[in-house]
Amino acid sequence: QVQLQESGPGLVKPSQTLSLTCTVSGGSVTTNGYYWSWIRQPPGKGLEWIGYIRYSGSAYYSPSLKSRTVISRDTSKNQFTLQLSSVTPEDTAVYYCFRQVASTGWVDYWGQGTQVTVST
Repeated sequence: QVQLQESGPGLVKPSQTLSLTCTVSGGSVTTNGYYWSWIRQPPGKGLEWIGYIRYSGSAYYSPSLKSRTVISRDTSKNQFTLQLSSVTPEDTAVYYCFRQVASTGWVDYWGQGTQVTVST
């Protein structure tokens, strides 16, 4: 059973960088055939895809967030991280990490989500 757990600060000041970590257990971030992804849901809005890092280590981002986003991984800790720079209150959301099957796009495991608020 694969488990994903998000962690990071719940409050970030405007203009700072939001950093979240997703710790994976029961599976490896280097296993062939999976994408390790981030998505968010602002209050009262729908889900917004942020990006993913492939099992090979290459990353892909939403065009609307690409200029501010970096997704990386630490294979020694079996973690992948999200960094979103120059945040504004519009980046306030519940952030989720999840695993996606590369061949089908099917999402098979989710983290529970973590609330991040951007505010002074």
